[in-house]
Amino acid sequence: MTETSAEFTAAPATVDDFRDRLAAISSDLPRRLRQCADFIAAHSDRIAVSTVAELAAGADVPPSALMRFCQIMGFSGFSEMQKLFREAYVPGWPDYSTRLRNLKDGGAGSPTALLAEFVEAGRLSLEALAKNVDEAALAEAVRLLAKAGTVHIVGYRRAFPVASYLAYVFGKMSVPSMLHDGVGKLDHRFALRDGDAVLAITFAPYGEETLALAQEARDRGLTVVGITDRLTSPLARMADSIVTVPEVDFGAFRSLSATIALALSLAVAVGSARE
Repeated sequence: MTETSAEFTAAPATVDDFRDRLAAISSDLPRRLRQCADFIAAHSDRIAVSTVAELAAGADVPPSALMRFCQIMGFSGFSEMQKLFREAYVPGWPDYSTRLRNLKDGGAGSPTALLAEFVEAGRLSLEALAKNVDEAALAEAVRLLAKAGTVHIVGYRRAFPVASYLAYVFGKMSVPSMLHDGVGKLDHRFALRDGDAVLAITFAPYGEETLALAQEARDRGLTVVGITDRLTSPLARMADSIVTVPEVDFGAFRSLSATIALALSLAVAVGSARE
C-alpha cells in the first residue's frame, strides 16, 4: 500500500510535516477529500480558529468529509489537527525555570528592582486598558450577565485567579454564580440551565477546558461572555460579547493588573444592574 493511498498511523508532529504530508497525498485523494486538501492548503491559518462546520463550508464539502480528511492525515479527529496549529501559531511562553534564568542573565537585580519592573508592567497594562477598552462591548457584557439566572464562571491556569475573584465579588453582591474550577476532575456542565450565562476567561495559549465549556453553552443556546487577549482568540467565535484586555509582561511573566481591574468593574456593574 503506497503512502498516498493509506491512512497514516501517526499524526504530523509539526506544521511543516503536515504540509509535506498534504503535498504527498493530495493528488491521489477522491474529489471531496481533494477539495478539503486544496482549501486547507490555501487557508491553513484558519485551522486554529475555525470550527469543522466553518472549514467544511469553505471547502464546499459536508463536515463528515473534513473529518475523514483529518483521519487520512493521521489525526484521530479535527480537535487533534486543530491543536497542532494552535500550538504552532499561538505565541509560546517559556517555562518558569527559563524565565528565571533569563531574568538573572539580564541582571534583573534585587527584589526591590523586580518589584519596580512588575509595578511598571502593571501600570502600562492599566493605561492601555483605559485607552483602548471597547465601551460598547463592556456595556453589552454587563447587560447579558445582569439578566442571567446564574453566571457560570470558568478560567483555568493564568485565568484562574481572575475567575476565582469574579466568583468572590459576585457572591458578595448576591449575584447567583458558580465557579467551574475542575477540582477533582469534576465536570459541572450538568449545572447549566436555560437562562444562564457562561463567563469564560482565557488567554494565549488558550485553555481547552474553558473553550469546551463555552462551546457547550453556545451549542445549548446559552449566553456566552468572554474575556480574552485579542479578537482573533478562538473564544471570540463562541461568545455573544467579547471584551479584550491587554497585559504587558516583564521577563515573560505576564501581569494580571488590567485583567483584575476589568473583572472588578464588570462584577460591580453587573451587581448594580441587577439591583
